[in-house]
Amino acid sequence: MWLWESVRHIYAYLAVIPVIPFFLIYWVYGSISNNRKKAFGLAMDVTTVLLIGCVAVLFDFVFGSKFGFYLIVLILILLGGLIGNMQFRKRGEVDTKKIFRAVWRIGFLFMSVLYVLFMFIGIGQVLLSPM
Repeated sequence: MWLWESVRHIYAYLAVIPVIPFFLIYWVYGSISNNRKKAFGLAMDVTTVLLIGCVAVLFDFVFGSKFGFYLIVLILILLGGLIGNMQFRKRGEVDTKKIFRAVWRIGFLFMSVLYVLFMFIGIGQVLLSPM
């Protein structure tokens, strides 16, 4: 049980400010592999996991719901279906690896914008709420 709690705490600390793990992964992997493009992709992929959890919590806080995580997963699944449909219509076949990568990278951009937006809204709600 202590292992699960430790993992949860580490995840929570990293997800609070996802910019730090992004640059840390980019810097470490980029210096080891000397391939900045791969380092940037890996940093995006890892940070997306952190952003999904953080944006879900911020969504729940801002809107007072418990649906944030499920809404994010639903949007990502729908986006994957749309991209898969476009790919099938264009090529006649579906490459799931390319679809997953595209959805994951679009999710990174989408979650980054939502993170900043919800963070400002949440700070505003806390500052403007009566004590």
